Order: sequence, then structure tokens, then C-alpha cells
Amino acid sequence: MKFVDAHIHLSDEEYASYVGEIIADAQKSQVVALVSNSVDLKTCVNNLRLAEKYPETVYVALGIHPWNVQTVTEDEVQQILKLIEEQRQNEALVAIGEIGLDSKYDKTMEKQQNVFSEMLHTAERFDLPVIVHSRGMTGQIVDILPSYRLKKVMLHWFSSPMSALSKAVEKGYYITEGAPTLYSNEIREVVKKVPLTNLLSETDGPVRFFRPPFDGKRTTPAFIPTVVKAIAEIKKLDIQNVAQQITENFEEFFIAKLN
Repeated sequence: MKFVDAHIHLSDEEYASYVGEIIADAQKSQVVALVSNSVDLKTCVNNLRLAEKYPETVYVALGIHPWNVQTVTEDEVQQILKLIEEQRQNEALVAIGEIGLDSKYDKTMEKQQNVFSEMLHTAERFDLPVIVHSRGMTGQIVDILPSYRLKKVMLHWFSSPMSALSKAVEKGYYITEGAPTLYSNEIREVVKKVPLTNLLSETDGPVRFFRPPFDGKRTTPAFIPTVVKAIAEIKKLDIQNVAQQITENFEEFFIAKLN
């Protein structure tokens, strides 16, 4: 069986000394590909280096996380947009991400909206998929996105509301879920309702999880087979079929950009 991690942050400082170990661990667990998401200029540059070092295993999403909007300068935004343009023919660049809106940082909402819009326009321009962070803003984001000509949309770690989930699935958006699939009733309900053809597996590492069987462990792509097994159990399907379909979804969403 093959597995994939559609959303991780390999350039996070918490992983700095362990990236080689994490990649080796992933390969031992049959996780054959992962997408390292960026949050600012520094992680954009570093993710490109990691993709060069681990070709055909590490793919890259370039963008600005809404958490970073408060401190990002206009010059940094422009440098990231320029980097995306320069790298658009790089096969390792598979998406714009992690971008979006976060209601927890409502004091920066106007700037978040401006940066998000710039990133979405860039995705339109270069025909790139987008990886969207939408905490507390999912309903609004699902309503906003159709006003852009976007190739593909992935809603990362979708939890609520269910009304937005129905709209997202109707529009052909993809949903990613990770470790909480094993213990969160809310996430398990999402997994139950999303067609398997719209579902992807993720870790969102280095975010840590404090429930068994993940408690006390560093989050790595080695978690993915356990997540996929949980998805198979929720959907009452064979794990091999689920793993194969999720891998095909990954290829369709990310790698088809290259074809």
C-alpha cells in the first residue's frame, strides 16, 4: 500500500534538526509523497530547498499563512509572489498554500483578506491549486472562492459547518483530515459525509496531538497509515482500496498540475 501526506510543514523550526529522519520514517511507512506548506518567505525558500534535496517525495506549496499576516511586510508579500512566478515551471511546486482566513486573528482581518485575495489571484494566473486554512471562516470562504477562477481547492482540516461541507463537495473541492479522525466525533462525521473521491490524508505536522495513539509522539507522516485505517473503518471500506483512492486523489489534485 502507498500513502500520502497532503499537508505538513517540514520547514517549521520544530523540525529543523529532524527532516532527514522524518523523510526516512515516512518512506519506511510507505508514505511516498508529501506536500510541505509554507507560511512566510523564509519557509517558502526552505521548502524549495527541501524539494530539491528529496525529489519526487517532497512537493511544495508556497504562500502566506493568515497567522503571519500581522507581521508580514508588503515587500515580503511581493517577494513571495515573485518567487511563485519564478518557480511556476518547477515540478516540485504543486500549489499555493497555506493561505486563507482565521477568525481568531480578527484584528488583522482586512489585511488577511487582502493577502488572501492576492494569493488567489496568483493561483488563477498560474493555474495552481490552493490549500486553504479556514478556521472560523469556512462558510464565508466557501462562498468567496467561486468568484475566482480556481483550478482546484483543498480545504485543510475541515471541521464545520456541515452546510459549507455540502457546498464544498458540490463544487468539487477536496477535504483533508488527519489524526483527529481517530477521536473527534466532529471530524469523523465529516469523513463519513465526504465522498472518498474528495478526501485526502494529512498530518499538519509539527502540530502535536494529545490523544492515543499519538500522545507524546512527534507528529510525522508515519501517522498517515493509522489515519487511513480510521477513514476505512468509518466508511466501512477495505483499507487497501481507501489508501489507493486517496493516493489517486493526491495525484489528481497535485501531480495532474504537471501533466
